[in-house]
Formats: sequence, structure tokens, C-alpha cells
Amino acid sequence: MKKNEFSKHYSEKSLWKKLKDFSRKAGQKVVYAVLLLYYLMADKTIPLKTKASIAAALGYFILPLDAIPDLSPVIGFSDDLGVLIFALSQVAGSITPEIKERAKKQMEEWFGTIDENELKELEERIYF
Repeated sequence: MKKNEFSKHYSEKSLWKKLKDFSRKAGQKVVYAVLLLYYLMADKTIPLKTKASIAAALGYFILPLDAIPDLSPVIGFSDDLGVLIFALSQVAGSITPEIKERAKKQMEEWFGTIDENELKELEERIYF
């Protein structure tokens, strides 16, 4: 599948449903990555071409048929995380402190306590 084919699977409704159904199983790194991309895509200053790439990464996350089925314990979301990290690394310079804060606040609502070390580990991989 080409990148633009994955973007066809992106919709806000599908994204929230996937997060609702799988957020605990996917883990905080995956959810944080998804939320960073989601809030970045909502930013009016982000170019349309960049938003299309973000939609493709989020579409891959939403798509139930991917390289490693999401139903597999532990490794089921590893391919999703790889795609999300790649997308984030391409737009890392556009991720503002406000976007990070919005993502963390949403995670606190869902998880209660967030593991700051996991989030920092993800950020280190994005900003290599």
C-alpha cells in the first residue's frame, strides 16, 4: 500500500474509536505519538502536504490489517509505533510545547497517571 492509501483510512471518528478500544493495550508511547500527530494536524500553520503525511500515519494506526496484527500481545503495536515515530521525526520541528501539553493532558484523563520516562523515551527517538 502506498502512503496516500493509508490516509484514506483516517477519520477523526475512527481515530478516537481505535484509541478508546486499544489505548491501554497499545501503551502510553503509542497513544502519546498518536495524540502528538493528531494535535499537530489540527494546527492551522501546518502545510497541507505535511497534514497528508500525518493522515497517512494515523490511517495506518487505524487500519485493522497491518504488518503485525494489533491483537497480538506485546508486539502488536510495534509496527504502528515505528510508522508513528517516522512521521513524528519528519515533523518534529513543528511540535510545540503547547501540543505536547495537550497530548499529556488528554493522556492523564485516560490513564490517570502518565509515565514521563516513557514519553521522554519517545521524544528522544523523535528528535534523534
